Amino acid sequence: MCSIIGYLGVSSAAPIIVKGLKRMEYRGYDSVGVATFSEHQINVRKGVGKVLEVNKTAKLDELSGTTGIGHTRWATHGMVTDTNAHPHPSSSGEVAIVHNGIIENHEELKKDLQNKGYTFKSQTDSEVIANLLQYNYDKTREIKKSITDTVSELKGSYAFVAVFQDGTLAAARLHEPLIVGISKDGYFISSDVLGFVEYTDEVIYIDNKEFVTIDNNGLKIFDFNANPVQHSITKVSKEFADAYKGEYAHYTLKEISEQPSTILNAGNNTRLEIDLAADSIKHAKNVYITGSGTSYNAALIAKFLFSKYAKIKIDPVISSEAQFSPDIFEEKSILIAVSQSGESADVLETVNIAKKTGSKIISIVNIMTSSLVHQSSVAMGLNCGPEIGVAATKSFTSQLVVIYKIVDNICNGCIGLDLTNASEAIKKIISNDSKIKEVAKRLKNVSDIYVLGRGIHYPIALEGSLKLKELTYIHAEGLPGGELKHGPLALMDSNSYVLIINPNDSTYNDTLTSAREIKARGAKIIGISDMPSDVYDYWLDIPSVSESLYPLVEIVPIQLLAYHSAVDRDFDPDYPRNLAKSVTVK
Repeated sequence: MCSIIGYLGVSSAAPIIVKGLKRMEYRGYDSVGVATFSEHQINVRKGVGKVLEVNKTAKLDELSGTTGIGHTRWATHGMVTDTNAHPHPSSSGEVAIVHNGIIENHEELKKDLQNKGYTFKSQTDSEVIANLLQYNYDKTREIKKSITDTVSELKGSYAFVAVFQDGTLAAARLHEPLIVGISKDGYFISSDVLGFVEYTDEVIYIDNKEFVTIDNNGLKIFDFNANPVQHSITKVSKEFADAYKGEYAHYTLKEISEQPSTILNAGNNTRLEIDLAADSIKHAKNVYITGSGTSYNAALIAKFLFSKYAKIKIDPVISSEAQFSPDIFEEKSILIAVSQSGESADVLETVNIAKKTGSKIISIVNIMTSSLVHQSSVAMGLNCGPEIGVAATKSFTSQLVVIYKIVDNICNGCIGLDLTNASEAIKKIISNDSKIKEVAKRLKNVSDIYVLGRGIHYPIALEGSLKLKELTYIHAEGLPGGELKHGPLALMDSNSYVLIINPNDSTYNDTLTSAREIKARGAKIIGISDMPSDVYDYWLDIPSVSESLYPLVEIVPIQLLAYHSAVDRDFDPDYPRNLAKSVTVK
């Protein structure tokens, strides 16, 4: 979940690397560092904090040299300290590395290297790579052989970029993304296209168990057995270059505000794939759907939609739990995998478990060059553009739209998929958020919030509570309305705030009754509905849409409430503490 980048070319490397790290900061932002090769030595600067903060004090972008590597960290092994920040030099300083992933056997490798005289300064698993590369390089003085010997000993999942004291860049990939960018002025290698897309749109996607070397003679790609590999150059979409905040204060607000357009675009570039997915699901004996976090909440809504409209039973599986019940998948079933990044470690592991049973993988994903797409028989794109804010917003509603389209295809249009009306409803909520801002101020000193919904609105309650947790750090809990008297009612008192998701559909009267029961205990009620009621202390009104499409609309005021509350509490909504966008480690 860290961002890694390397550059070798004719320009000064450090400013390019710092700019790339800033654009990839959503992948991790505990600490940052840069190493460059200049005058036959590797120089490292790093520190705790975000890119701009550390650059201001450590002058990262003033390092000299036209070859370098950089990193932003999301801590896994070791505390957030200057020493644990990347890059990590080897004990001799002849090699430095940046790393994304987990080295599972780092403790035994570290002990062995220490016995051989190599020293360690950090608590990280990553430093093992630097010293192991150094050890193998000391034996052979050959970079290619050093890489193959090193990767043969590493266990886990990783992508790393190394700079050697002769100025060579090398990088290897096992279950973590790695992308090479090729420009007329040099080469880039990164965990994310965003790291270099402003300089070139020509890329090579490195496959699993491959490594690259880059020096003044150019780029070479090999598999882990040192066999040369040929790759074609791909032109990436220019939409990646548009990942700027523009007039918005934060990416999160920008991405919430893009939803009137993104729900209209969702799945438009994969219409044939939606047809194929619908046909496969329609004829499948067993169908499962998996995701993590927000994507799992989308999976829960899929369960309702498939059951009600397509008359198909579909079993949601939390991706992180699949490894503990691998027998859940019947042979030759279908697994729908939902992921924004397509690189989530838990989702990919669930896919691998399902594939061992002969199951077919259908994916709903935003990054169509991701690992998940390569593992899928059918892949459908969200087509919502880059989502930089760590808390998912537009990707969630786009996931829902793709699910709606699959179900609508199966049931021959029975949903009545009026996305234009839904788009206008969302636009109206966003353009008139003054009441949402007022309610956000009321939450400034609140410690607990409950979000209640019934039926298809319960997954939205879960997603709404997740947004509040992520952005405001308020304890938030999603509740199914019918379970109120089976425990949660004991928590309701005059200090409680409860969001009631209550559009005018078949759940309306029962949910209103629940609201009155809560109100009788003195709690403050925030109603999200297209119908006013005297039970609401605060009413966040939403436009009326067809019953099936309320989930698309009712989540938006909660996204905005979480955003404005985070700002009022002086938290950065783009970069929630302890979280990262693409969860590539377990």
